[in-house]
This record gives sequence, structure tokens and C-alpha cells, in this order.
Amino acid sequence: MPPPGPRVILIAERDRTVRELQKQFVEEAGYAVEFVDDGEEAFVRAREIAPALVVTEIMLSKVDGLTLCRRLREDPATSKIPVVVFSILAASARARDAGAGAFLRKPIVGAVFIATLERLIAVNSNGKKEAQWALHR
Repeated sequence: MPPPGPRVILIAERDRTVRELQKQFVEEAGYAVEFVDDGEEAFVRAREIAPALVVTEIMLSKVDGLTLCRRLREDPATSKIPVVVFSILAASARARDAGAGAFLRKPIVGAVFIATLERLIAVNSNGKKEAQWALHR
């Protein structure tokens, strides 16, 4: 049984406007949200709070989003946390190779964003080990 209270979505995003939209969509879906500015901070926070899911853009400082995804997959403490790569770049194959469960192309579409997050969280909660891959252009 999950702990009481809303589950946390950890988001590594630089753009303030995108953050505001993500926050609105995530909170309306009943999740708590925590934002970080760079990939290194995202990795540290993921280890500390064990979020339900991580969303990362690719172009982050210190550690880029694809490297973050690989690091999360390699670390036993974070290897089961689903990751969504969300970017303006056409990088779906690179995101899949890095271990992301889904790739979403900016600009944000609220219904698609939340449906993707919820699907990956549900798959992870059910203990399925097979990779789930979603691509939205």
C-alpha cells in the first residue's frame, strides 16, 4: 500500500512557463510535484525521495537528461523509478536507449502528459518488469 498523501512526481525542467503548466496538470491529477534545475540535483533528489516518476528534459546543466536517465537506471536505489524524457529535440531513440519509459515531444499537451505519467506509474506499481515505451510527437 502506498504511503498516505499524494505521490511525488520529480521534474527536471528549466523553462518557467513549462514548469507552471506541468505543476498545474500534475496537481490536478492528484500528485505532488517537486522541481529541480539540473540533472545532478535530480539524481540526488530521486535517491532521497523515491518519487513515483521522474520527468526530465534533455538540455539540463551539470548532467543532461539522457545521462540522468542512464544513471537512474544503473543505480539500484532508483532503477525501478519510471522516467519520461520531455523535450523539444527529436530524440525518442536516444531516450529509449537511455532507459526512459516514454518520450514526449514539447509543447506540452496536458491530457497526453498526464496519461503517460499515470500509465508508467501504474505499470511500475503492478510490478511488471517488461519495458513500456510510449512515443508522442
